[in-house]
Amino acid sequence: MAIEITDANFEEQVLKSDKPVMVDFWAEWCGPCRMVGPIIEDISKEYEDKAVVGKLDVDANQEFAAKYGVRNIPTVLIFKDGEIVGRQVGVAPKNAYTDALDQLL
Repeated sequence: MAIEITDANFEEQVLKSDKPVMVDFWAEWCGPCRMVGPIIEDISKEYEDKAVVGKLDVDANQEFAAKYGVRNIPTVLIFKDGEIVGRQVGVAPKNAYTDALDQLL
């Protein structure tokens, strides 16, 4: 299951991770986010030992959404060694997300 990422644990879970990290920036009211949600959950299971996969609710956690310029949701950011190495805005097929992770593994 995708982990819950918050402003409070973002640095520990994302920036200090020794694995690639995929963060889904989403909100409860966002229809397209509900389409991406199951894809993110699938990826979190498939990449359980290889990558960190999490979700950040932008309504409850605005600090890092603002810091990384997330203006539209869903936005999925991929981090490696604390740096953004990939960005997908809007709904995309599963392979768009997994291909980005595979390049880092």
